[in-house]
Amino acid sequence: MIKKQIIYFTLLLPVLFFSQKKDSLKPGTTTSISFTIENRTSEAKNYDITAESSNPSIAPILKTGSISIAPNENKIYIVPLKIAVEAPQGKYSVFLTGIDNSTKEKFTLTSVFIVAGSREISLTTLDYPEFVKAGEKIKSTFLLKNNGNISEKLILESKNAIVDHPSKILLQPGESKIISVSKKTNIELGKNEYQNLNLTVHSEGKFSQNQTAYTSTKIISVKPVEDDIYHRLPVSASLLFVGMENRGSYEDGFQGEFHGKGSLDQENKNLIEFRAITKNPVAFNSFTRYEEYFVNYKRENLWLHLGDKNYSSSFLTEYARYGRGAEIEIDLNKISVGGFYNHPRFFRDIKDEFNVYSKLKIAKESEITAGYLLKIPRTETTDFSFTNLRLDSNAHLPYLAGKFKLNKNLEISGETSYSKTEKTEGTAFMLQTVANFEKFKGNALYMRASPEYAGYFNNTSTFNGNAQYQFTKKINVIGNYVQDAKNFQRDTLFLAAPYRKFLQYGIQFKYAKNGNLMLFNGSQRYQDRLMPREFDYKEKYFRVSIDQQIDIFQINLETQFGKTDNYLTGFSGNSSFYTVNIGFEKFKTSFNIYGSYALTSRYQLQNQEQFYYGARILSRFSDKTYFSLFYQNNYMPEEYYSDRNLFELIFHQQIFRGHEFDLSARYNLQRGELGNKDFIFSLRYTVRMNLPSQKVAEYTTLSGNIKNLGVNKTEGIRLIMGNHLSITDKRGNYIFKNMIPGEYVLEIDRSTTALNDITDINLPASLILNKQENFFNFGLTTAANIQGKIEYNETENKLAFAQLSTQRSKKKKENLVIEATNGKQTFRKIVMTGEHFDFTYLRPGDWKVKIYRNGLDKKFKIPIDHYDLYLKPSETKNIVFNVIKQSSEIKYQQETIKVTYIENKKQK
Repeated sequence: MIKKQIIYFTLLLPVLFFSQKKDSLKPGTTTSISFTIENRTSEAKNYDITAESSNPSIAPILKTGSISIAPNENKIYIVPLKIAVEAPQGKYSVFLTGIDNSTKEKFTLTSVFIVAGSREISLTTLDYPEFVKAGEKIKSTFLLKNNGNISEKLILESKNAIVDHPSKILLQPGESKIISVSKKTNIELGKNEYQNLNLTVHSEGKFSQNQTAYTSTKIISVKPVEDDIYHRLPVSASLLFVGMENRGSYEDGFQGEFHGKGSLDQENKNLIEFRAITKNPVAFNSFTRYEEYFVNYKRENLWLHLGDKNYSSSFLTEYARYGRGAEIEIDLNKISVGGFYNHPRFFRDIKDEFNVYSKLKIAKESEITAGYLLKIPRTETTDFSFTNLRLDSNAHLPYLAGKFKLNKNLEISGETSYSKTEKTEGTAFMLQTVANFEKFKGNALYMRASPEYAGYFNNTSTFNGNAQYQFTKKINVIGNYVQDAKNFQRDTLFLAAPYRKFLQYGIQFKYAKNGNLMLFNGSQRYQDRLMPREFDYKEKYFRVSIDQQIDIFQINLETQFGKTDNYLTGFSGNSSFYTVNIGFEKFKTSFNIYGSYALTSRYQLQNQEQFYYGARILSRFSDKTYFSLFYQNNYMPEEYYSDRNLFELIFHQQIFRGHEFDLSARYNLQRGELGNKDFIFSLRYTVRMNLPSQKVAEYTTLSGNIKNLGVNKTEGIRLIMGNHLSITDKRGNYIFKNMIPGEYVLEIDRSTTALNDITDINLPASLILNKQENFFNFGLTTAANIQGKIEYNETENKLAFAQLSTQRSKKKKENLVIEATNGKQTFRKIVMTGEHFDFTYLRPGDWKVKIYRNGLDKKFKIPIDHYDLYLKPSETKNIVFNVIKQSSEIKYQQETIKVTYIENKKQK
């Protein structure tokens, strides 16, 4: 038995070695299938053999043959197969039919095998322009081919261009398509630039084989904004006419503004900002500009300010005091020193302020500040005071503040201050901490000032804090607490907001990708600061809020139920609110609609009904034009301290570059008003300029000559470079004068040359002009051409030891890529076998024309795959590429293989 196994293994080894496994045959390869033919009779047999396959993609190389088998012997018959590249994945069969020469008896053997799946997508760049002018369309083409044997559903995408083809396509095995992408360039492009187009292809199914190809094209500006020999500072000047119906009396007048901000030098070392606004002709409110003059200057470690601003020394001493003065800060690396003088403009009790400080940096985000503030009171008699604490003499306020970054998650800051006048002394302190962990975020601030502290706060305390903890990706727990300061030395420009003591805690649940549910419980205390008071109440409430996006609509629904204790009237009652807010964007316009219904016990009446509604439309027609419209019927009494819009119309139009027009009209409730509305309209004209601040370069020139290389003339040829134009003289000379140094693109106007004339270099050409004189020469010759054809031929199959009958198959059209390049320019074309091709308007010189197989079946041979050509002016070269179907050569052993059974008598 062992001897039999050794004989079988030895005889079948060549077949096993040269054949593929039946469950993994690969497309595009040659393999073989073996059959065992038995002769169980006592007579020798001669058979005529015929091989066939179940699919035309599987072709037996040897379709007919013969075999002789001795009595009681077995023989192996091998059928060589050619599996086409496009043979689909699946199960196939090869049928072997044998006919006995003497008895004409017939037998059929079947061998089943599987062709494995092969998935391969190729994406190559085919053609794209090297230059286009701004405003023109860039069009790039790519060759997409399915080199596998499975049909592919492919998705085409481009991040920066439009795919000129359906976004989803189906490619059969071996099929190829030309895909083009395009992009419209901006005609307003101010400088030449490169733009890249890309095409990405990936399979729609689970199989992921992304392919991405890129092209790069230079865009030539047709409206170039050339670099300037001067560094310039952006400046705007505007004239405003404003009219106002103010509490029954009408006022109007003109107001001017001059503003500039930027750098004085090219290195951006000297930064400056200045603004001058003339006196306001109407009563000042939030929608009109107040008279203001200032200039800021910054250079490396120095900062200077002169004029109007909000001056601030520290949180406790002087938080924000608008006035006219001067401020300086000098940064000496780790130590900074500075100070200011301020003459307040909206605070009658203080005449002047002086502040000095020093700051020490102890780490990247940690520092300590020590300072001193002197407040000088007004000594002249005033009819009224705007503060709760009138200064009796000069107030001295030293202070110490610090900010410390303990680690990446925790930061702490604080301040302590002492004040002294001739009669009083006081203290104040503030402490704040900020925490930022992965799941927990929060901050808290506590401040307390003694009754006779002479700083920004006095006889008050405040605590503000909020915290958020993230349980999961969808659930957050939120809480916040606010207790306002009761006494502070606010400017008289605006009214103070109502006193508020507020606590709220709740949960936020993200129930969907575009949906949030928020549940809050809390209490709030609101008290009017003005006398007589309009409201004074404490309320406990429960609030439900839903944010949901549905298609283009963003919807917010909110409901609040509360129990109100009204200290103004002495009764208690319920307060309920129902609010809806809907927003969406369409046609470059955003829309927002708001409505709220309330039944409250907060004010003079119990169960008082309030209905608020409004809408806003904001439309940006273009970069030069936008329009805004707003309306709201009324506001809650708690918002009386600010100016409030009831109706607002705003229109902005850029007339032409650097000139703008603005129109606004509004009805509003001024601060302190609850029912009397006023009207304001304004008309503004603005001019934007760039004033020279530093000369950074000198003008330069470009000159050159167009050499005649066999053309009719080189006179009168027009050359274009940016906004500049030059025409050649009789000798072909040209010159561009008064050019600003920088990068340019030199073009030739082909309408001024003969139809077949071509430059001996690539044009347009990028040039960098950085000297006073620049030179650029080139020649003009006549173009050459290449014409060709792809010849398709088939050869007879020549077999060794066996001869097949010749049978010509039908010619199959194949897509091939032809490329012509001279090293600087490359052109490609898709050409079918048997068709002609040409490349026209080529620059004389050395060219290489190459043919790419583009997935051509291996049974086809291209004997010569490239030509090296030298093209002379006006010459046309003819070439031929041959595609030949290769012959199949099969060699057989001259000795037949015998498979016999040898009995082992000892085993018997």
